[in-house]
Amino acid sequence: MRVTIYHNPACGTSRNTLALIRHAGIEPEIVDYLAHPPSRDMLRQMIADAGLTVRAALREKGTPYEALGLSDPAIGDETLLDHMLATPVLINRPFVVTPLGTRLCRPSEEVLDILPADAFHGAFVKEDGEAVLDEAGRRIR
Repeated sequence: MRVTIYHNPACGTSRNTLALIRHAGIEPEIVDYLAHPPSRDMLRQMIADAGLTVRAALREKGTPYEALGLSDPAIGDETLLDHMLATPVLINRPFVVTPLGTRLCRPSEEVLDILPADAFHGAFVKEDGEAVLDEAGRRIR
C-alpha cells in the first residue's frame, strides 16, 4: 500500500501518526513539507480530499498567521494558498494520503480511518502515554 505523509519531525502529532503507519507494517513515503512543500495543485487536492476548506487546513499556532493578517475572513482561498506555499509552516500537519483516502491527522489516530483495518496487531501507545490500540490491535475510543 502506497502511503505518503507530509511530516514535520518536530511535531508530536506528526511523529505519532508516522509511528501508527509503521505499526501497520507500512513504510510510507515521508515528505518533509517544510523543506519540500506540495505543489499548489497537490495541496488544493489534499485539502479537498480530506473534506476541508483551505482555511481549515491553515496552522495558526507557532506560525506567522496573525502577523500576516490571515484571520481576516475576507482573504480568499487563492491568497491563503499563496501564503501556505510561501510559508509552509502555515500548512497544518500531518496530511496523510493513501488509496483509502486523505486526512489531516489531528489527532494522530485519524490515520486509522485510511489504513487497512486488519493491518494492526498489538497495542499502540502514543508518546504521551495515551493508548490508541489494544492488545488485539483494535481502536480504543
